Amino acid sequence: MTTLYRERLWPAPWLFIATALVIPASLLVFLPISQTAGVVVAIVLYLGCVGLLILGGPVIEVTDSDFRAGKATLPLSIAGTVTAHTGDDARVERGTGLDARTWLLIRGWISPLVKIEILDERDSAPYWVVSTRHPDAVVAAISAAKQRAVG
Repeated sequence: MTTLYRERLWPAPWLFIATALVIPASLLVFLPISQTAGVVVAIVLYLGCVGLLILGGPVIEVTDSDFRAGKATLPLSIAGTVTAHTGDDARVERGTGLDARTWLLIRGWISPLVKIEILDERDSAPYWVVSTRHPDAVVAAISAAKQRAVG
């Protein structure tokens, strides 16, 4: 199986800064008990938060036969039209233009997205909406994989 596109949805830098707020919070709680304990707990908690942010970033992958978004897999044989959305168009797709039955893998810190139509009538989701920093590359990879399958 050949991988045509792969992207990890890394957290935005501001999230790492925001999680640094656990440092003063833990210091506030543990410094009265012990300075050493306060510093150690603050460091461990921050590193734990950073680790969870990094490990929790889902992977988007396009292979010869599948599109994977996090733990979910969509066979390209049932994928219909794939479109890239950025800016205001992406905001509409995530908001007022969104069907409640849609399968989502979106991250608030990643604005662009792709929309993949589902052709299987047995699937209750009419389409998938997935955040990506490079929506045109995802669309191109899915198109290339579908052309390989046909040709």
